[in-house]
Parts: sequence; structure tokens; C-alpha cells
Amino acid sequence: MLYHLLYPLAKYSIVFNVFRYVTFRSIGAFITALIFTLFLGPPIINALKRGNAVETIDEDMPEKHKIKAGTPTMGGIIILVGLMLSSLFWNILTNPAILMMYLSTLGLGTLGFLDDYLKNFVKSKKGLVPKYKLWGQIGVALILTLAIYFSSSDANITNLQIPFFKGLILPLGWLFIPFVIFMITGSSNAVNLTDGLDGLAAGTLAIAALGLGIMSYLKGHFVAADYLNLEFIPNAGELTVFISALIGALMGFLWYNSYPAQIFMGDTGSLALGGILAVISVLLKEQIFLLIIGFIFVFETFSVILQRYWFKYTKKKYGQGRRVFLCAPIHHHYELKGLHETKIVMRFYIVAMLLVAFGLSTIKLR
Repeated sequence: MLYHLLYPLAKYSIVFNVFRYVTFRSIGAFITALIFTLFLGPPIINALKRGNAVETIDEDMPEKHKIKAGTPTMGGIIILVGLMLSSLFWNILTNPAILMMYLSTLGLGTLGFLDDYLKNFVKSKKGLVPKYKLWGQIGVALILTLAIYFSSSDANITNLQIPFFKGLILPLGWLFIPFVIFMITGSSNAVNLTDGLDGLAAGTLAIAALGLGIMSYLKGHFVAADYLNLEFIPNAGELTVFISALIGALMGFLWYNSYPAQIFMGDTGSLALGGILAVISVLLKEQIFLLIIGFIFVFETFSVILQRYWFKYTKKKYGQGRRVFLCAPIHHHYELKGLHETKIVMRFYIVAMLLVAFGLSTIKLR
């Protein structure tokens, strides 16, 4: 909005010329989103408390988590509102990639909000029935995938870039549609599973988003992309502004979500934010890059799948189910091993940073 209002004034004063630069608007988007979420936090937390939208703890959770019962949830509202407001201020609103991000945020955010609303206000214990929730995610992912596929002016949008090899591109063709649906749905669920400790999902999301932000800036800058042998994507620069707003919103949310949490993200945040990262990676043609920098989310999901199927297999074979981990997702396993919650979260942050560094290092291998 500011670009549309103020940049035209550059013909009267050179000061307004700064609104054309992605770097300036990215910094503005980060600061604005951070401020918005800091100010939105207290009134939304108080409103959720009054509405009794509070966390209930499952019986299979570690004993320590029982003290968290009664903490407000649905905190994803804070993140998404802060993100959207900041983006509306700083992004070029006619940019196709940004319009796609708005569609992703609203579509997946609405689905997560519906799930949280049924849990916390209708008092349906499980929220959306799991199969309906999954089909809802697939449905939203299908809409987003078709929108990307048919609206993109890039004839190579279906190409998959392989980070470890120079010039190696895998053309997916029509397989692009099921592949992207799987990515969006899987990423959405993976972040949802990671959201189990104070600050864990928000912090690791911000770190992964930073990696995507750096990649989007490089791919959106013609000189940098040419020097690093990356594909130049004209719309990628605007994604940098959006990602900066996302990181700012997550940092503001962490102010209230860090241990001991005053509010939890809920499905409103986790389902939307996981899908947002996936859509950004598709627009950048960096799906495998996301797999690398977001491997924590993959590993959390793998731990749940392994635990569930190993339990079923051993129960069928031996008559008694056995577990690989003390509890899944794996962050709860470390809790039951005696590590304090803050130590687990901090170590996950460190691993997330290493993954981003490794992911970015692959740029020189292309």
C-alpha cells in the first residue's frame, strides 16, 4: 500500500524513491509486523481467556505439560493478522506471487481457525474430524496448486531444481499437481506436529523462513542470481518482503510464546504457516531446498509415523505393542529423557540454523 501511495511521489522528492527498493521495504515489513504482533498480543490473549479458548492436555503427554492446561490457544491469529497487516503496508499488492500468498494465508488460516473454533468454542474434543481435516487440507492445497499452475506466466513453473548438482532440473509435467498438493499438505501437518513445546514451532519456522528469505532475495536480484548461477525470478523480490513480515510476526509472537508460554499457536497458526512455507518454496522452485532447511519438521513427522506403525506391527506380531520412542513427536521423547523444555527448544534452534547454513551452502554446488 505504501508503495502505491508514496512511490509515485518520487517525481517530486527523491526521498520517496526508497519505496522501490526490496531491501528497504523488507526491513519496514519486519519492524511493522513485529510491532503489530507485540501490540495485538495482550488484547487477543485476554479475549481468548474470556472466551475460555484454552489448551487442554492429552493424557499421553508428559506429566509436566499438565501445568499448561488453561493457557490460551489460537495464538496463530496474532501471527496471521500481524503478517497480513504488515504485508498490506509494504508489498506491491498487484504482484501475482503476493496475491498467491494471501490466498494461501487465508485458505489454510481459515481451515486451522475452524478446527480451533470447534475445539475451543463448540467444545468438540477433537475439533474437525481427522479425515475431514485432512480432506480440507488437500482441498485447499488443490486450489492453491491449480492457481499456481494455471496463473503462472512462467512456462517452467513445473520444473524441480536439484540443489546438489549444477544445472540439474527435473521437469515434473502434470506430476507437478499431486507433488505440490502433497508438499503443502505435508508441510502443514509437519509444523502442526512440531508445535508441542513453548516457542519450538515459532522459532524453527522463523529460522526456516530466513533461509527462504535469503533465497528469494538472491533469485529476485538479477545480478546476484546471475553471479550465483541461480534462475532469476522477477516476482521473488516481493516474496522477500512478505517473508520479512512473516519473520517479524513470528518474533513478535515469540515474545508471548517463549517459555513459560502465555499463549499457544494452535492449528490457526501451525496449519497455515507450514503451508505458507511450502507455497513459497514452490513459487521459488526450491522444494528440495525447503526439505533441507525444514528437516526438523520432516523428522518430527517421521518420528510420529515410525512410532505408530512400529507399535501396530509389534502388537500384531507379539501381541503387545512396543515403542521406538518414549513419546512422539520426538521432542516429547527428549522431555521424558529428562531434558528441560527450554534446553530442547534451544537445541532444536541450533540444529535449524545448521540446516539453513547447509541448505544455503548448496548454492555454490549448482
